[in-house]
Amino acid sequence: MSAVPETIAQPRARRAVWKFLPSRRDYDGLRTSWRTNLLSGMTVGIVALPLALAFGVSSGVGAEAGLITAVVAGLVAAIMGGSNVQVSGPTGAMVVVLAPVVAAHGVGSIALVSVMAGLLVIMLGVSGLGRAVAFIPWPVVEGFTLGIAAIIFLQQVPMAVGTEGIPGHNTLLAAVESAARASVPTVLQTLAVVAGVAAVMFLLPKLNKALPASLIAVLLATVAAEFLGLDIPRIGALPHSLPAPSMPSLDPSVLGGLLMPALSIAALAAIESLLSARVAAGMVGPNGRPTGAYSPDRELTGQGLASVAAGFFGGMPATGAIARTAVNVRSGATTRLSAIVHALVLLAIIYLAAGLVGRIPLAVLAGILMVTATRMVSRHTVTAVLRSTRADAFVFVLTALITVAFDLIVAIQIGLAAAALFTLRKFASLSGVQREKIPGAPEAGDEHIAIFRLDGAMFFGAAERVLQEISQVKNIQVAIIRLSQVRMLDATGAHTLVDVISALELRGVTVLLKGIQPQHLELVTNVGVIRSLRHHKHLFTSLPAAVEHARSHVLRNAAAATA
Repeated sequence: MSAVPETIAQPRARRAVWKFLPSRRDYDGLRTSWRTNLLSGMTVGIVALPLALAFGVSSGVGAEAGLITAVVAGLVAAIMGGSNVQVSGPTGAMVVVLAPVVAAHGVGSIALVSVMAGLLVIMLGVSGLGRAVAFIPWPVVEGFTLGIAAIIFLQQVPMAVGTEGIPGHNTLLAAVESAARASVPTVLQTLAVVAGVAAVMFLLPKLNKALPASLIAVLLATVAAEFLGLDIPRIGALPHSLPAPSMPSLDPSVLGGLLMPALSIAALAAIESLLSARVAAGMVGPNGRPTGAYSPDRELTGQGLASVAAGFFGGMPATGAIARTAVNVRSGATTRLSAIVHALVLLAIIYLAAGLVGRIPLAVLAGILMVTATRMVSRHTVTAVLRSTRADAFVFVLTALITVAFDLIVAIQIGLAAAALFTLRKFASLSGVQREKIPGAPEAGDEHIAIFRLDGAMFFGAAERVLQEISQVKNIQVAIIRLSQVRMLDATGAHTLVDVISALELRGVTVLLKGIQPQHLELVTNVGVIRSLRHHKHLFTSLPAAVEHARSHVLRNAAAATA
């Protein structure tokens, strides 16, 4: 008999494993669109080059690590991820988390943290938690994005003024101190470079959107710095080949201190990657067709594997990058070939142009990231959130401020808690108790009958108010409690019904229940609502029957009083 369940279970197990692996469906339509995907990948690779270098430097890991991550993680995530158009690599949000880790534990810890965080993200994907990102409220996401943009901008101030950053300091204070330490000849040169980069990135798209503005800004600024002989900090030497993979050193004394950073990085990687994939799934390419659905769980496992692989090559944790993904979709990408080509383009740059890339001034990267930070925030989106509701506006501003002042993960946690609190408050305000008139022609004794209609949600946030309002009613002999309008009921709400019934019965008031929803019947039975009634026949499905029974109680009480 045991062979039957095993026969059924084996195909299910195979399907559970195969859904995380690459398949032929990942490249549907490639025969007719390979040219477009090839060109899209080359375009994204060119756009990703300055961003990979900038994020590597800004995080404190170095330009080399940023470039390696874009290649290795970008390639692994393209093949193993859950989206056909997602482009992965180092991102600004990850930079914000990594900078304090580098300051506290050193650059050598990042490879190990990347592997640890990657394994945690894989566990999230295998456990099926990929769809949880859908429960993050919009104001929290936008506040989180605004805070990240502010931090990224402030992190570039040291490079923009030609000084070294102060590791471990608050981002705002570090920016102020760096600006105060800037020397006059250097700061004028670096700020001029930043201004030139920003001007190119803002003005060039107005002339031709197809041109890679960030790459052209890098080329023009670097050539100008070389021609004018500017004495400003440069990226420096880069490797001319990809390093051999190796297992990061495992020091038991260090693992404990890296666990919390790894958890934060894993949470951020999961959230950012899934948000990016979700946005990409709703985008439309130049052919007017949507990009198609994505697999949240496979996306997590793919991103986790990407971070693990990057760690083995000495890189940093990676996530899905919405800016590069958007460029990919707008360029016409329809399959994973585009993201794969993007990684191969960056790999070719490592082997063929590492020396030239090392001459790029750090101020150029600062200008690129400052412009990128300003573009992360849409004025229209901010205005829409602030004009929505007071609660949502408060959650938005609170999340942004905590992101800048404290920590990204703390900001998400507090933002979610605040959003949940306001949602519960809203639910509670929509829930309540209404006293209704007895339907039909009035009869003698009706003044001793009260009908209460419970509306909305009977849960812990509204239960106490319901108890107070019903318990305060006086001079009645029968109370009919209508439950047909209760859409949500939890254990606290059911227990409150027990308290209401018990309080009324102790005062000699007979309680009748009408209209218990079928989905609530098991709960009210288990909690003891029905058991608290004076008689099991005091349950009704129609209001006229409940009123008739109530009137009979009043008549019997009147007859008993006169006897």
